[in-house]
Amino acid sequence: MDDAIRVIYSDPVIRKVVIAVFGIILITTFIGILRKSLLRYIKDQDYLYKTRKAVNLIGYMIVIVFVMVVYSDKLGGITVTLGVASAGIAFALQEVIVSIAGWITVMVGGIYKTGDRVKLGGVIGDVIDLGVLRTTIMEVDQWVKGDLYNGRIVRVANSFVFKEPVYNYSSDFPFLWDEITIPVKFGSDYKLARAILEQVAHDTVGDYCPLAQEHWEAMVRKYLIEDATTSPIVTLVVNDNWVEFTLRYVVEYKKRRTAKDQLFTRILEEVDNSQGKVQFASATFELVQLPAIDVNIKQK
Repeated sequence: MDDAIRVIYSDPVIRKVVIAVFGIILITTFIGILRKSLLRYIKDQDYLYKTRKAVNLIGYMIVIVFVMVVYSDKLGGITVTLGVASAGIAFALQEVIVSIAGWITVMVGGIYKTGDRVKLGGVIGDVIDLGVLRTTIMEVDQWVKGDLYNGRIVRVANSFVFKEPVYNYSSDFPFLWDEITIPVKFGSDYKLARAILEQVAHDTVGDYCPLAQEHWEAMVRKYLIEDATTSPIVTLVVNDNWVEFTLRYVVEYKKRRTAKDQLFTRILEEVDNSQGKVQFASATFELVQLPAIDVNIKQK
């Protein structure tokens, strides 16, 4: 044992390897204890997730700095080589560098967080993980309609936060404005039709209005944006075939399809109960004039 210790102390290469290994073990152990202790002090899952990511990154940086300090006397001779190679490395890894910068921007700038529904790099879905290089998204839409999951998990490079607009459906205002159009036959009771739509909207999606209004007022205080109403609105236009009512309303961003199903179901029921006073319209065509027909029959 004593001979082994003497060899370690006498050989500088072995000594530095031992110091580096023990140092890395101590640093990783400390980082692991720190990550576990975060559960006692941070209860918010979003902050806990971000803090764990930051602690891991800091741990990697400490390990790199520690190894560089241990071998600092060996670095002087390769400084020039590293300087020349750094330009080539930066060019070859530019996408990686931009992705890391995008990750820092997302974590610090609050562009989006885990759980948010976003459109990033042409992909729409819910953010389920924020990696240093890529954001993992549970995709919605595509061949599945109605803002529902289609089962695909997509990993998008964080560099897209600088290349394309990032659409966030749930950050400051977790609601969407949506519309449905109802064609009503000419000669129907238009006042009754409007009243039906307003009542159905109030009963079905009216509960979203107060909470949506609170979020919108916070948006008005935070951004330079006009104040808007979150109450359901019914408007009317007339075309050649029917009277078209449009119902505009606010709904939670994940319940758009459910809300439409409830609205259409109630509207059908109320129109059926109107005893013919309100009737749905369908495409109609009016034949204005027949062209002249000249038939000549020749007999042989």
